[in-house]
Amino acid sequence: MKDFPDFMKSRLNHIDSSQQNTPDIDGYYYEGKDGSQICFWTYFSDRESKENVHEFDEYVFCVCGEYVEIFDGEEHILHAGDELFVPKGTPHHGRVTKGTRTIHAFGGQRIIDIKD
Repeated sequence: MKDFPDFMKSRLNHIDSSQQNTPDIDGYYYEGKDGSQICFWTYFSDRESKENVHEFDEYVFCVCGEYVEIFDGEEHILHAGDELFVPKGTPHHGRVTKGTRTIHAFGGQRIIDIKD
């Protein structure tokens, strides 16, 4: 597949670009009753992320492309089919190549609904 299926990209679940700090990422999210979230990201250019820390665990699955997560002094390079767990409280940052798609599961609220 070259893109996520249309049903996963509902306008109501679109992540506002202000929460991504860059217009070259497209994302959608779904939220569980417990406040956990799953996000689907498509990256339209090579980019690097700033270091950040979450108060909840994060799981990353690389659908296609290359996604690099850096923490504890180690680069974790993910390609299609690779997965990674980032424990809560872990400072991390990374980089991604154009055309990469990832799925992230967060044990808490990463995306704030600002549509209301």
